[in-house]
Amino acid sequence: MLIELVKVTKSPGGLWLADVRTSFGHTAVRWCGDGAAEPGEYHVEWTIDEDIAWRQNVKPAVGVGPGLRTGGHCVVLRGQLSPTEDGAALLDLDGTNILLDLADPLPEDVADTWVELLVDREKVSLYPYVL
Repeated sequence: MLIELVKVTKSPGGLWLADVRTSFGHTAVRWCGDGAAEPGEYHVEWTIDEDIAWRQNVKPAVGVGPGLRTGGHCVVLRGQLSPTEDGAALLDLDGTNILLDLADPLPEDVADTWVELLVDREKVSLYPYVL
């Protein structure tokens, strides 16, 4: 996914945090690239380092369409959720799939529904790459 990196700062815990913008929102998340990265556009891979539990940290979305915003110390990602055959799930975030580990199986009727995922910002990571 192409994002705009606004700035990189160090968190009190010592992690690099990136202030990022997309066409569907902005937030701050863990940056796994160079801490001295300059502002600009970067292609990144998103990872979520937290098990997903239905109705605990993922719930049906009120609206449709991709979304990204800050909610306290959490990041809220809105996308379409689809279970995989091997017991995981994919979150389609504006055409980019994020693999999710599940704490419990998803209900059968949630395939391809719009959901909001709430995750601590330090458990959402961006890995920049060059095409």
